[in-house]
Amino acid sequence: MENKNYLVVGGSYGIGLEVVKILVGQNANVYVLARTEGDLPASNNIHFQEYDVLGEEKIVLPETLNGVVYCPGSINLKPFRSLKPDAFRSDFEINLIGAVKVLQAAQRLLQKTENSSVVLFSTVAVQQGMPYHSSVAASKGAIEGLARTLAAEWAPKVRVNVVAPSLTDTPLAARLLSSDERRDTSAQRHPLKRIGTVSDISEVVCFLLSQKSAWMTGQVLGVDGGISSLKV
Repeated sequence: MENKNYLVVGGSYGIGLEVVKILVGQNANVYVLARTEGDLPASNNIHFQEYDVLGEEKIVLPETLNGVVYCPGSINLKPFRSLKPDAFRSDFEINLIGAVKVLQAAQRLLQKTENSSVVLFSTVAVQQGMPYHSSVAASKGAIEGLARTLAAEWAPKVRVNVVAPSLTDTPLAARLLSSDERRDTSAQRHPLKRIGTVSDISEVVCFLLSQKSAWMTGQVLGVDGGISSLKV
């Protein structure tokens, strides 16, 4: 049996890095696109390409592709009145247009592979409605719309799903978790009384990539400590 090939964009830190490690542990080949190699471990199964989602570099892909994970995102939390239109454009470029470019590059390979899977990222703030999240929620809401459209358009060959986390302990969220007081306050907002970990999210991502989720497509999964649906 041939090893599976996966593309992980933003796979050198945080959730993306943990996804890479899990996939490599399953003996998959992982093609990582990121601005730097970051904390990537040394492995013959990891193939790194320097890539900026805001740039125009050509993406180098293998001959077959079983799945794509697009991890880049932004946390731009400000009152609506202080956000200029350029802030919205920037978040759309990172969250939506970057994903569009990657998926258009990978589409042919995904569609010629049996049971391929795409996983994108949204945020709990799209469905929940949270103050100061207008820019990121708008761009991630566009991701949810894109995912459902592609899930319909690419069925039955390619499954497309979305993970919508709440605040997770990653380098991207470091500013929001910069003290014990901030961490505790954030944890207490969630019914499960803790913030998310990279493992919490990456395990769900790898489930969606696998055949264990073979009858799931067009879904947005809240992995959020219960905050989107529970009031306790």
